[in-house]
Amino acid sequence: MTKMIYTRLGQSELEVSRICLGTMTFGEQNSESQAHEQLEYAVAAGVNFIDTAEMYPVPANAGTQGLTEQYIGSWLKHKQRDQLVIASKVAGPNRGMDWIRGGPQLSCEQIIAACDASLKRLNTDYLDLYQIHWPARHVPMFGQTYYEPSQEYANAPAIAEQLAALDQLVRAGKVRYIGVSNETSWGVSEFVKVAERENLPLIQSIQNVYNLINRNFDHGLAETCHREQVGLMVYSPLAFGLLSGKYIDNPASAGRMTQFANFGSRYLKPHVTPAVAAYHELAKAHGLSTAQMALAWVYSRWYVSSTIIGATSMAQLRENIAAQDVVLSDAILAEIEAIHRRCTSPAQ
Repeated sequence: MTKMIYTRLGQSELEVSRICLGTMTFGEQNSESQAHEQLEYAVAAGVNFIDTAEMYPVPANAGTQGLTEQYIGSWLKHKQRDQLVIASKVAGPNRGMDWIRGGPQLSCEQIIAACDASLKRLNTDYLDLYQIHWPARHVPMFGQTYYEPSQEYANAPAIAEQLAALDQLVRAGKVRYIGVSNETSWGVSEFVKVAERENLPLIQSIQNVYNLINRNFDHGLAETCHREQVGLMVYSPLAFGLLSGKYIDNPASAGRMTQFANFGSRYLKPHVTPAVAAYHELAKAHGLSTAQMALAWVYSRWYVSSTIIGATSMAQLRENIAAQDVVLSDAILAEIEAIHRRCTSPAQ
């Protein structure tokens, strides 16, 4: 296996592996012992970057919330902490999760309380990266398409208030660097502008969906993040498993799309299946698995700082990490672009 590549995240001092272990299956689809097995394998393969969130596992519910961080924490307490980059996220509003702080908000008090709770579950004194999971304002995300001013949230905490809370955490030594997730070009620019104006911490990363069937980042966000030196952490590079090709071969295959009703609405859009089928056939024609091709393509993109991979089995994890050894030829890349032009980001 190729030696792991490490990159600088944003303008920070964090050197992160270009593959990050995603953990949102821990506590729902994976037991604590399975979670520890995944963590051990990933670290042995050179992964030093682990991403989680206070709301995990998914699908979110009151009975399991926080288990993911607990499972990581029971493993982490036996490890050399300074050799790992641990990232977590604070939940934003309006996702129907009343069991989190009575309904999560991004007020100063709630951000600090959320971080303290995550630190306790993770058995650590600090987070290397703390991210806002989604904006406190209305933006189209998780399968939505259009921005609608009429849907703006009432009394949403301003970006300045959110940054001031994060600044408190940084000054207290509980957080080293901060980031955002599910953000827009305007949001990234505003976070940077407010931070510079108020002398508050700069965001170093953005965690957004990016894969062969959702290339929305290619447009305004790619330029914004390049110019503002904000590193992209890709999530859902296999589109909830669709880009493994397993649902093309067997629509009833076990996975999140079949196990959890009404889950992953962005991947239920009408042109998704034909696009996935085209990528599946392209990979087979070149002797690759669809997952290998999809991941190798994401790994190779110039603006990707790290790609978050998740797995429910060790076989999936091994394949996902091994995909870093796959180099896509110019011919394959050209055919990928041809499919993209015919069916542009159907899961956007």
